[in-house]
Amino acid sequence: MPPAQPSVLYVTDLAYQARGRRYCDEDIFLTSRLREDFDLALCHPLDASALMDAFDMVVVRNSGPVLHYAAQYAAFRDRALRSGTRVYTQLTGKADQAGKQYLLDLCSEGYPVIATVDRPEDLGRLPDAAEYVIKPRLGADSIGLEFVTRDRLEGMVFDGVLVQPRIRFRYEVSFYFIDRVFQYALYAPHPDRRWVLERYGPTEADLEFAQRFVDWNDIEHGIQRVDACRTPDGELHLVELEDLNPYLSLDLLDGEARDSFVANMKASLHDLLGAAPSS
Repeated sequence: MPPAQPSVLYVTDLAYQARGRRYCDEDIFLTSRLREDFDLALCHPLDASALMDAFDMVVVRNSGPVLHYAAQYAAFRDRALRSGTRVYTQLTGKADQAGKQYLLDLCSEGYPVIATVDRPEDLGRLPDAAEYVIKPRLGADSIGLEFVTRDRLEGMVFDGVLVQPRIRFRYEVSFYFIDRVFQYALYAPHPDRRWVLERYGPTEADLEFAQRFVDWNDIEHGIQRVDACRTPDGELHLVELEDLNPYLSLDLLDGEARDSFVANMKASLHDLLGAAPSS
């Protein structure tokens, strides 16, 4: 008999309905390819904590916003960290894994991020804008997003929310990484259609921009997506650093690019299996 392959618990919500995307198709494709290297089983995120001890590693993919099952996700995360379970993407991320605090941190450290505040006394740090975005600290998938005028901000209670100016931009662009290594980029040429994406050929300056954020994050093994917007003056500003379960839009890649991504993901998973367990 051939030797047993490493076992992977692949966490996904195949029934999750996302605007403009079919999460289930992406995970059906990915698991069909990962089975070439791993003994693999799929489970819903609510079942991951109960099942993970029977597997060598847990891969969290299109599991939907954890906002919908925050207590169960926290229990899974705590148990995985206590037991040293290998989780992919690693649970050491400082970005969306931990909420939106990173936007404030990156702003204070001088990174090219859309100006962000979380206290009424800091509203003066925001540039003048026709509208402002109120964004929940623990939001995801645009859940809870609200657009308001400046006068609405005066006297507002800042309870678990961040505020940013609603800036004009030419397009949004996403850079996809495995283990801090760039894989491909996609962009939405029409600002009003975020998930109508096309392949994007990044410049050296674009890649340097995205790499700064990936290198800032504390992840050695895993997938990250750097979402940015291009302003009318040509500058890039970070919108989001997704390090929990970023949708990959693999269906928009040609066969060669998809094969390359899968091969690099497999190599990353094997590397994580050979690494020391988390503690």
